[in-house]
Amino acid sequence: MGIPTERIAVTVEGDLDLRGTLGISKDVPVGFDGIHLHFDVAAPKATPEQMRGLRERTEQYCVVVQTLMRPPRLRTEWVGHD
Repeated sequence: MGIPTERIAVTVEGDLDLRGTLGISKDVPVGFDGIHLHFDVAAPKATPEQMRGLRERTEQYCVVVQTLMRPPRLRTEWVGHD
């Protein structure tokens, strides 16, 4: 995009209750309750329009963000012998 940057760092954090994941409590769901993405971009020479464009394109083309926002169909198959 031609944006002069000094640093781009992304931190991802998630909220989950391990009692569900570890099977300790059946009342607690397995998995994350929330996922937080923090983007730290140092681009002092970038214009506000460039930064807005970077944000829009990042959210539009980030495979992880798009997968979480629009979960794919999931299919499982077990093959084996009894």
